[in-house]
Amino acid sequence: MTRRRPPQPCRWCGREVSDTPTGRRRQYCRQSCRQRAYEQRTQLAAAGGAALPADAVVLTAEEAATLADRIYQVRCAAEDVATALEEGVEPGELRALCARVLHAAAAADGWR
Repeated sequence: MTRRRPPQPCRWCGREVSDTPTGRRRQYCRQSCRQRAYEQRTQLAAAGGAALPADAVVLTAEEAATLADRIYQVRCAAEDVATALEEGVEPGELRALCARVLHAAAAADGWR
């Protein structure tokens, strides 16, 4: 029985990377993403890191994926509120859904 590895995002664009049955995991979804990442690495190396603006925020691939997950949770919670409004739910249930949106937004805001 083969264990399936969970899908991972592309290190450049964040799309899901298809898994190969053998060998190392792919890090990029397409050749163009691999090329953009290479260009960025060489530009940073040539400039000694000075190519980034002073106010730039640099995230690791894992941090970016975590942030994307948090934003997705906020979007899902907001969609739940919109659906509940269309269905005419009770005010108490709507309050609970709004609290969930606020909780997800607070978690997404804590990435800094």
